Order: sequence, then C-alpha cells, then structure tokens
Amino acid sequence: MKRFLIIAGLLTCLFINVQAQKTTIDKVVAVVGSNVILLSDLNQQYAIFLNQGNPPDTKVKCYFLQQMLIQKLLKQQAEIDSIMVDDSQVDDALDKRMRYQIQRMGGQERLEQFLQKSVLQYKDEMRPEVKEGLIADKMQQKITENTTVTPLEVKKYFESYNKDSLPDIGTEVEVGEIVLYPKLTKAEKQRYYDKIESYRLRIKSGEDFGFLAKSYSEDPGSASEGGDMGFIDRTTMVKEFTAWAFKLKAGEMSPVFETEYGYHILQVIERRGEQAHVRHILIRPQTTPASLDRIKLKADSIYKDITDKKLPFSSAASLYSDNKETQYNGGMMLYADNQTARTTFIPVEKLDPSVFVVIDTMKVGEVSKPIPFSSQQDGKEGYKLFFLKSKTPPHKGNLEQDYPKFKERAQQDKNAKVMSEWFEKRRETTYIRIDDEFATCDEMKLWVNKDKKQ
Repeated sequence: MKRFLIIAGLLTCLFINVQAQKTTIDKVVAVVGSNVILLSDLNQQYAIFLNQGNPPDTKVKCYFLQQMLIQKLLKQQAEIDSIMVDDSQVDDALDKRMRYQIQRMGGQERLEQFLQKSVLQYKDEMRPEVKEGLIADKMQQKITENTTVTPLEVKKYFESYNKDSLPDIGTEVEVGEIVLYPKLTKAEKQRYYDKIESYRLRIKSGEDFGFLAKSYSEDPGSASEGGDMGFIDRTTMVKEFTAWAFKLKAGEMSPVFETEYGYHILQVIERRGEQAHVRHILIRPQTTPASLDRIKLKADSIYKDITDKKLPFSSAASLYSDNKETQYNGGMMLYADNQTARTTFIPVEKLDPSVFVVIDTMKVGEVSKPIPFSSQQDGKEGYKLFFLKSKTPPHKGNLEQDYPKFKERAQQDKNAKVMSEWFEKRRETTYIRIDDEFATCDEMKLWVNKDKKQ
C-alpha cells in the first residue's frame, strides 16, 4: 500500500507537471503537412506510459514522437481519401482504454485522483486523439488490404530463418467452454422490478434522476456520473435499450424495461439526429440459491449427454452456452492476445489460471464436469464445462505444425514492407519539420533527413 501511494504521488506530480507544461511552456515539436505535434501531447503520452507501471526513460519519448509522426501522416492521407470512423467505434475504444486505466490504478476513484478530473472529463479530452488513432489504423488497413501471402511466400519466409534461430513454441492448447448462467423466475425477479419502479416513481414525483442514479444504480460505468452515458447511436447498445433511447423525446423517461444486464429506467437528455444523449439507472437481479440449483441440474444433464455421445460438444455449445463470443464457434476459445489471427491455439501460460487448473489434468478429448464460477466482470455466478480439444507439446517451430503462425508472420513482414514503401513516398512529398530538441533521436534520422531537404 505504501509503495502504491509513493508511486501514485510521483505520478500525480508528473501529471501536474505535464499540465503546467501544457499551459506555460508548450511548443510545437514537429510539423507534418498541415498537422502539428505539441510538446504537451508528447508529455501526456509519456505520463500514460509511466502510469502503466513502466520505469522512467525519457528516451522513449523519441519512439512516441515517431509513432505520432506516422499517425499524422496516415491521418493526412485519410482526409484526402475521405476515411472516417463511427462515433460508436470511438466510444468503444475510449471505454476499453478507461477500463484498462481504471484496472491499472486500482479503481475509478484512484484514477480520478491521479488525473485530478472525472473520468468523463478525461474521456472528452482523449476523444480527438483516440479518433485520430482509429482513422490512422483504418488508413493503414486500406493500404495493406490487398496484400496477401501465397503458400510459396510462407515457405520462403520460413526458409529465411537460420535453423538455430527458429522460434521455440511452448505448450499450446485448444479449449472449448460452455457457459451457463442461472435464469430467475418471474417471482424471483419481482423484488428487483419493484425496487427500480420505486425509483422511477420518485423521479416522477420530482426527485433528481442524477442523484438517484449516483446513489442506487448498479452500472459501474455510469453511476458515478449520475447515470450519464453520453451520446449513443443505434449500434452502441443492446436492442431493448436502443429502442427506448430513440423512441423517447428529450426530457422523457422510459418505463422499467429489461435487458440481459438487468432492469433499467432511461431518460433522454438531448437528441442530435441519429444520436441520443441518455442517462439510466440499472438494477441487476441477484442469483438465488434455487436458481443455481436449477442451472447445476441443467449443466449435469448437458455433461451426461456429451459423455454418453448423444450430443457433440460443439453442438451443445451452440444450443446452450450463454457466452455469445464462443457459442457459434463450437464453444472454442480464441487467443485473446492475438485477435487478428483468430486462432484457437492458446499458449498455456496465457490461459486464465482458473481455466488452467481445470484442463491441466485433463486428457485430450475429455470434457470436465460442471465447474462453479463467478464472472470477474460483474460477479455473476454460474457453471462452466470445459473441453480439451488438443494439446501441443513444446517444440521448435516448423511448417507442419505451425503453418498458421509462420503465415501470420510472413503476412506481417509483407505488410511492413508495403507500409515502409508507402511512408517513403509520402515523406518525399510532405513538408516535415522536427524540433532541434528531438532531432538527434535515432528514431528521427529519416524524418530529420527529410526535414533538411526542405
């Protein structure tokens, strides 16, 4: 705890220093075409780097500046090509960033103390930067969208490795899961409906919606902001929520309605075309012992059907699993650290410890008995069944076993060459200037040389 307070104190001082620099000694550190990069923006990137637990290293600013130059160059081309991103995509990216920052700092309150502002204010400040990053990513995808590798190119890429430099591939597994959450009866849910209905009636009688949301809402993302969720579009939320958000007029409040997350009341604050600024109160019905008993019986029945060969695991996952991400993938979990490859081969060291404990003693082809669990995100209780589809022992990388990995690496290598050629052409035709303070960075050599040709 003491160590955390020391680190948090140092980070707070750093943040204050960054803010002071932004208001007193800010300057332009680079120019790319008509776009400028400010010292304050660079310092803010460095503050985030430290906030993520990295040791101080001012040289890393050179790397950040290089990334910012690349992003500005991509953004400039995106404007020419009319490439845009939806507000919902920006919202999703902001939410992910905030969840990560909150987790790193040990809670929203500590993050806000560090930032010296609310999460909502910080999200508003970060929005332009996040949007620009998404546009740059989209531009990069467009540049490389027609770049593919053939089996012959994969083979040549593999053969480019020295035999001694072939990567060591650790143990990998393919794991399937069936997730089962208990369903409450109407009678079990009634008390939660009555609770949120009482809040709705209090608001109708004149009490403040925001105050009641702060006091009672069980949505961790919006409760502290009085239930305010900002602007949403028709693709942002689940269908029941969206239906009320775009049915109501500004100032109107919905009746109690139910989604997969629980019971809501929603109020529209403002409408702007196909966007609605909303706030809500959420009450989550809690699992009862009886509902857990019911889902345990169902889990046991599914397990028996699978082990008796009456139902394949993949079919059982499609029919019964409550995990929408794996339900229609035969229940197979994807490697979360490599989402672009969408591979089902997961290094054992990257498995959730609660999953590893179960599958470690299983044989390939075996299905576990129902395992009780509690969701890390919202605390929901339920049962899981696991299926160990395959287990690959440690080995030196080879094409026979690891073709998808080498194909992905070959693709990345080819994409990098395409992007390098693209940047070289754009650097030759774009005005670029680097401030003397950063001109000596190794990362700036190409950019500085271009600068001197101007």
